[in-house]
Amino acid sequence: MDIKEFLDQDQKKDLLRLLSAGSVDDGKSTLIGRLLFDSKKLYEDQLVALKRDSKREGHAGGDIDYALLLDGLKAEREQGITIDVAYRYFSTAKRKFIIADTPGHEQYTRNMVTGASTANLAIILIDARKGVITQTRRHTFLVSLLGIKHVVLAVNKMDLVGYSQVVYDNICKDYRDFVTPLAIPDVQFFPISALKGDNVVDLSDKMPWYHGKSVLEFLESVHITSDRNFTDLRYPVQYVVRPSLDYRGFAGEVASGIISKGDEIMVLPSRKTSKVKEIITYDGNPDYAFPPQSVTITLEDEIDVSRGDMLVHPNNLPKMERHFEAMLVWMDEEPMKQGTQFFIKHTSQSTKARIDLVRHLVDINTLEKKDPTNFGLNEIGRVVITTVKPLYYDAYKKNRQTGSFIFIDPVTHNTVAVGMIIDKLSSDELPSRIVDIDNEKIANGVGLISKSEFENSYQQKGSTIWITGLHGSGKNELAYTLQRSLFDMGAKVMLLDGKSVRFGLSRELDYSPTDRAEHMRRVAHLCKLMNDQGILVICSFLSPDESIRDQVKEIIGIENFNLIYMDADIDFCRKNDQYNIYAKADEGKLKYLPGVDMDYHVPKQTSLVLESIEKEINLEKTLDYIAENKIYPI
Repeated sequence: MDIKEFLDQDQKKDLLRLLSAGSVDDGKSTLIGRLLFDSKKLYEDQLVALKRDSKREGHAGGDIDYALLLDGLKAEREQGITIDVAYRYFSTAKRKFIIADTPGHEQYTRNMVTGASTANLAIILIDARKGVITQTRRHTFLVSLLGIKHVVLAVNKMDLVGYSQVVYDNICKDYRDFVTPLAIPDVQFFPISALKGDNVVDLSDKMPWYHGKSVLEFLESVHITSDRNFTDLRYPVQYVVRPSLDYRGFAGEVASGIISKGDEIMVLPSRKTSKVKEIITYDGNPDYAFPPQSVTITLEDEIDVSRGDMLVHPNNLPKMERHFEAMLVWMDEEPMKQGTQFFIKHTSQSTKARIDLVRHLVDINTLEKKDPTNFGLNEIGRVVITTVKPLYYDAYKKNRQTGSFIFIDPVTHNTVAVGMIIDKLSSDELPSRIVDIDNEKIANGVGLISKSEFENSYQQKGSTIWITGLHGSGKNELAYTLQRSLFDMGAKVMLLDGKSVRFGLSRELDYSPTDRAEHMRRVAHLCKLMNDQGILVICSFLSPDESIRDQVKEIIGIENFNLIYMDADIDFCRKNDQYNIYAKADEGKLKYLPGVDMDYHVPKQTSLVLESIEKEINLEKTLDYIAENKIYPI
């Protein structure tokens, strides 16, 4: 056989991804090391280093410590335990393998979840001297939760119990009683000694009562092809390929199902349909594609398809929902904060999401449900989630690719959790976020968010900057430039002036003293509403009457009312009149204009007095006042 023929044959072998799990010192790393050693998959320099390190750092007495092939961290070698996930690749004449050696300690649960996320099969080791223990049940539950369909229960260290069949049979019975309710489809049992090599690669003559396969023989022959979902087409678009105006392809990985040339497909969320024109791969243009192939697809029609969209068969649609229940595994050192809006990454789509309710947590040692609290590191629980945009998903037990997601912290961008979708939740089933005390507040017209909460969030004090002065004194110029400056600085700011309010809220009122007082009353109440929600309000009004200004101050609240007086004489204001208001008043076309046919009362108590002629520095003085009085920023 020449090298090309050999490589072609090797390329055609299928790949089995597996993980090893078990309690500390059950022999996970030793088993995998033994698989590599006995299957002749180690290079000469690796063997030399292994023998040398076994004498210096080994924990196997005078024997070779095969665990050193995987325990690469210094802390792992010193303690003789696995801390991080270690991946190893090897192949035999029949199959290629990627093995994830995962930690046994409870505090490294997230590491095991990482290793199990892509695995087809799990090897769970049991120390024959200890039998089924808490960590055995914990790892089996995690394997079940993550949808792994094949489990190899390796009863290790049979040499230390005299290769006893009775011990082995009792362990198998105990494990069957535990695993049956978890509904794992394929569970196989093997009596082994990883250190001695019994039943690992070759069958052992020390256990003549065992008539099954060796571990490696089973791994080479276990059927995993049917584990994938070939029924439901799910093709999340990863990238739009557009090398020229005449070509538009959609690249991605077939998550599930089979897509064929000529198939009618539907694009989600637009629901537009077309037919598959061509399937393109690195090796050519096949008539069909299946998971987990990465391909580029072209369509017969020019329809809008973008990253995050999904191609499906029109008569076989996923669920398209914003509300669903899921099992969540928390992976961040920082505990979950209630009310945080996370980024959710699902297939090729990203959006924002929140956790509406934690139904319960799971004690992964006893499998009992615990009262819901905030998630901490390695904790697992059932939650209700709402997303901003609908997701196109299937239940995780039906489709691992479209039923899984990750949560990303919006500040640190760390992956904080992984989730497995259980089922959809209709809007009327969503948990109420309103408690009895909130219902009482609502009945009394009191908001559920306090003013201090708004202010802490916005980093500003909900206040009113009330600018008064004659028409033409420069009130509006200051108000508008002040709003622009505060907005650019990040403040949440609103502006009210005579023209904008009279156009809508007070459009039926005239300028008589009575209507002017009502006009000011409405504005004051609007300011109070905004201030109570943390908004900074800038008001520019003539407000000529001292008693009316006092009423405005009382409505808004003395602590929130800041009065700025634009000091300008009538001559300056007439020259600065851009709308010819004074001329119309002089001609009798306009009544009730302060400074002409009614008095303007100069304020007796002000927060700030500005000279109208100092336009360039009035804005700076006002901003200084706002900062010094901790209105913005607080």
